Amino acid sequence: MKAYVIEQADDHGLDAIKLAEVPIPAVGPGQVLVKVHAVSLNPVDYKLAEGGDPDWSFPHTLGLDVAGEIAAIGPDVSEDWHLGMRVAGHGDLRYDGCFAEYVASPVYELARIPDDVSYTTAAGLLCSALTAYQTINRKPNLNNVHTALIHGGSGAVGGIAVQLAKMHGLTVFTTCSTAKVDYVRKHLDVDAVIDYRKEDVTERIGELTDGLGVDLVVDTVGGAEAEKDFDRLAYNGQLVTIVGVPNIDGDAMFGRGLSMAVVNLGGAHGSGDPRQQNDLGTMATDVFEMASQGRLDPLIERILPFDELVDGLKTLAAGKVTGKLVVSLDI
Repeated sequence: MKAYVIEQADDHGLDAIKLAEVPIPAVGPGQVLVKVHAVSLNPVDYKLAEGGDPDWSFPHTLGLDVAGEIAAIGPDVSEDWHLGMRVAGHGDLRYDGCFAEYVASPVYELARIPDDVSYTTAAGLLCSALTAYQTINRKPNLNNVHTALIHGGSGAVGGIAVQLAKMHGLTVFTTCSTAKVDYVRKHLDVDAVIDYRKEDVTERIGELTDGLGVDLVVDTVGGAEAEKDFDRLAYNGQLVTIVGVPNIDGDAMFGRGLSMAVVNLGGAHGSGDPRQQNDLGTMATDVFEMASQGRLDPLIERILPFDELVDGLKTLAAGKVTGKLVVSLDI
């Protein structure tokens, strides 16, 4: 089969990715073989191409988010899974991935794709939507939460997090760069867009909340920005971070009753906890149902053919994407 691979441990960067012929993977216990129809591109994909992972064997096939149909079933798989079933899931970065014609996937990470949800939509609703789902529906306690600041509304995670927060009835503010303000206003139901290149985010949040701060912040930027987010929180406020863990002033946290949570979506694979592993499939089932009901938009900017996959990663790495890039093997 054809697959995009890093050929050896000394190869690094997007230019090191090669389209190669590799064997179709064997399926082990608890796994199925998925014939790939669509994959999505995520920042973690180009970061892995640049930095690698110590658990890899080579050549290593890249790719985490897959949508396709079951082509073979391994041992110890329940009768809930059958040949031809349309499925999608977020994979384990330690093992060969889905930028290929076939991938072996453990069934715990998979969810059935509803009949009215396309392969490209399902692929687009994995890493970004599941991460966003954890930032809104898993990590924070939403009792007595009324306002939220979600960074990066023009990005895949931020855009989904905004939609989920609005489903809970929250007043939502989001940040983005000047070039993406119009996109956010067009595609998302937000109460205010803050242009972080032209406005002081902390001052603007103070103005929008009468000096109280927001009840919830979702930080998609990094540890340094998350440290600033503490100053944007209201009393009893909650910070959820997906990129970096900020330095914490324990006295200030206690004095204002603040709390913080960290999202590491893919870490569930290596946790050894079947409850957390199975939750990957549970969350995917939920977001696919939201998409089927027309309640959740994956915000797909473009659908690329398989031979443009690396170009798509380069565009993503250059920060030139709003929303999501998806690759289809059917075009």
